[in-house]
Amino acid sequence: MEMQQFYYDNKIVKKFLYASIVFGIVGMLVGLILAILFLFPNMTDGISFLSFGRLRPLHTNAVIFAFVGNAMFAGIYYSLQRLLKARLFSDFLSNLHFWGWQLIIVAAAITLPLGFSTSKEYAELEWPIDIAIALIWVVFGINMIGTIIKRRERHLYVAIWFYIATFVTVAVLHIFNSLELPVSAMKSYSVYAGVQDALVQWWYGHNAVAFFLTTPFLGLMYYFVPKAANRPVYSYRLSIIHFWSLIFLYIWAGPHHLLYSALPDWAQNLGVVFSIMLIAPSWGGMINGLLTLRGVWDKVREEPVLKFFVVAITGYGMATFEGPMLSLKNVNAIAHFTDWIIAHVHVGALAWNGFMAFGIIYWVIPRMTKTELFSKKLANFHFWIGTLGIIMYALPMYVAGFTQASMWKQFKPDGTLQYGNFLETVTQIMPMYWMRAIGGTLYLTGVIVLVYNIVKTVKQGSTIEDELAEAPALEKITTGRLKGEKFHPWLERRPIQLTILATIAILIGGVIQIVPTIMVKSNIPTIASVKPYSPLELQGRDLYIREGCVGCHSQMVRPFRSEVERYGDYSKAGEFVYDHPFLWGSKRTGPDLHRVGGKYNDNWHFNHMWDPQRINEKSIMPAYKWLFDNEPMDYSSTEAKMKAMQTLGVPYTDADIANAQKSIQDQSAAIEKNLHDDPNFVKSYEESKLNAAKRGETFVPMKDREIVALIAYLQRLGTDIKVKK
Repeated sequence: MEMQQFYYDNKIVKKFLYASIVFGIVGMLVGLILAILFLFPNMTDGISFLSFGRLRPLHTNAVIFAFVGNAMFAGIYYSLQRLLKARLFSDFLSNLHFWGWQLIIVAAAITLPLGFSTSKEYAELEWPIDIAIALIWVVFGINMIGTIIKRRERHLYVAIWFYIATFVTVAVLHIFNSLELPVSAMKSYSVYAGVQDALVQWWYGHNAVAFFLTTPFLGLMYYFVPKAANRPVYSYRLSIIHFWSLIFLYIWAGPHHLLYSALPDWAQNLGVVFSIMLIAPSWGGMINGLLTLRGVWDKVREEPVLKFFVVAITGYGMATFEGPMLSLKNVNAIAHFTDWIIAHVHVGALAWNGFMAFGIIYWVIPRMTKTELFSKKLANFHFWIGTLGIIMYALPMYVAGFTQASMWKQFKPDGTLQYGNFLETVTQIMPMYWMRAIGGTLYLTGVIVLVYNIVKTVKQGSTIEDELAEAPALEKITTGRLKGEKFHPWLERRPIQLTILATIAILIGGVIQIVPTIMVKSNIPTIASVKPYSPLELQGRDLYIREGCVGCHSQMVRPFRSEVERYGDYSKAGEFVYDHPFLWGSKRTGPDLHRVGGKYNDNWHFNHMWDPQRINEKSIMPAYKWLFDNEPMDYSSTEAKMKAMQTLGVPYTDADIANAQKSIQDQSAAIEKNLHDDPNFVKSYEESKLNAAKRGETFVPMKDREIVALIAYLQRLGTDIKVKK
């Protein structure tokens, strides 16, 4: 049999690995800054682009798409070539993929701190960047599929099944969740509204975790764990069951993020049922990974790479047991909106994704540089300090979550709330926030140790070059099924059929959940008293989105006695029909705001945004002083925004749009009049006039500044229906 010589492309793997390490440091450093901002909320006082609300999406995007994403691409490109006995399909596409992805990350790092955000969790990037993501993802897919087509290995190994499912599903999720109507170069509105937008977002959000952070890393587990252990995968049959059941079930589970919300009950219940069933395939994968190490557990004691893999797979097992448990309604009623969810997410991110990535880096770099790892002792130190960091991060957050849930729901004998002031619960968990910051510091320290170890390894090794390999050409089989060949082995040598079946498997759940919610109007009962936002309120809502307020405040009062007593009547589906995008939130660092309209006067909101500690010295909310700057709010886009909303079905009339500027002036003047009722405001206002005159600046009336638009929006919330105050 004639052997063909070819070269594996190691240079593209090197680029993605180095990018993963660099962006890992950046993403985790931003995360640490956010943890410290809980302790010192005004540490970045007055610097808008370093505020918590704007940095939080930067942290999540940097960790998910920059650190984990680059590690994923490196691992896929390294393993794909060796599993298929073929060089990647196109060097040009490989490099286009790499540089395109890094430009997207840089664009995110610039736009998110500047406040350009859609507010949709893990999908905050605006429409031009969304298009770029779709294009680069297609480049990745073409490169992968092209490599599969020119392979020299007949059967597709289990890892490649997961890579194919990842490509197909992420493409579907990203495109459908990112359907937006552009208003300007960096502003758009989701085509979905309210309940529908929430369902599509969490169909995407949950499955971004499933198909960006889980399925590709399961594929990498199936390649790298057997390689590092020098053992075959424990069970081929289990890998088949694991793959097909996982991709079919996972896609249904998104609604468990919306339990007790305004989402229709049937959709919530479907999400619960399929979430519970997910335990089986998830733990099947974990068992398959851990049992692959049978007979070589003595190596785990010596090899840091195996240590990282073992804790990663264990972390995956813990997170995928906890996820279905959190989808049980009685458990979700306790955990949702609390720091319990933060702990859950970070067990997955820090242990499963982080430690898998570190293990891959420690395994691949020495082999590509043809040397030994510079220091196993340092790698072991990284493992232990990283593990300690995870424990120090997660355990306090679990305690914080249980504490929050308990305090929020406690009543006095007379039927009033035991802790009526939300800040009482915040004060109680501050020690946990200190411990989280320490845990994050330990974890980041481990990554810095990794950087040093890898730099020294690369320096002592050879330059990373393409690797010579040889394999016989793939002989064509002219017949369909070979004699005695079962269905799945036949499918493994038929990538097109495998891709089609995987696509069908992931589409079924999405179609059954989403299409009825969008098409059948009875799912979203309308309320006659609910009207569109006024032009000023619409602009204020966009400021709320820009500042990332949804990262700390929910707008969804659940039908619990404790929440109705604390916030007002529970939220109805029909109240959100004009919300593009929805802003229900997923975390309550501060209280829910859905019924905040009319609860406080305009001066309270004014002072609260200027200096929250003036309202309560224990508040951990940062000040938003740039909203008060002596600069006029730009209302020139108002008509374009209203026309976009009109296109999306919001019943603005042409007269409403034509009179937008007058409406803004009238409503903002009324708010400024209310502000003048406070003598302290009048005094400060007159002083600011004098200061502006001394500096030779044109004084901008308060009614024309951003803060007034935000106050208008806050005062509108929850006032469309009669509610308890």
